[in-house]
Amino acid sequence: MTLPRTTKMVLSGAAATMVLLTAACGGESGDSGSGSSSQSTSDAGGAPAEDLPTTFAPGDYAAEGSYQTPGGQQSVEVEVTLEEDGTITAVSVTPQADGGNSEQFQTKFAGGIADEIVGTKINDLNVSKVSGSSLTSGGFNAAIDEIRDDAAA
Repeated sequence: MTLPRTTKMVLSGAAATMVLLTAACGGESGDSGSGSSSQSTSDAGGAPAEDLPTTFAPGDYAAEGSYQTPGGQQSVEVEVTLEEDGTITAVSVTPQADGGNSEQFQTKFAGGIADEIVGTKINDLNVSKVSGSSLTSGGFNAAIDEIRDDAAA
């Protein structure tokens, strides 16, 4: 079937507009697939291994981590329970976003993070993406770095 030239131009313009809107409104990342996750356990947020503490005061710790999105500065509240060897036994992430895509991505991240990191040592942790949210992990990792420093024995 052959479409008239004006119809082709309108459809092409509409398709281009959708692509641009999707890219501009994505907020977190182009991958919004539910259930996807990625965690690197090699460098604990970029700190050299010899600079990381090896023992921790067991207990509950909390910190807020910030990160930049296309929509502005965002943050998440992170709470973890640590054992003396730095093993994370519980984690909770509380979204702090004002709404929109950031709130959606933070909520997905918060719902999937425990499955990814409980049982992992804090020194081995560097989360890159959880449940399609790649930018929220920046705030999460910043909070984890602060918690690591606070819990060092």
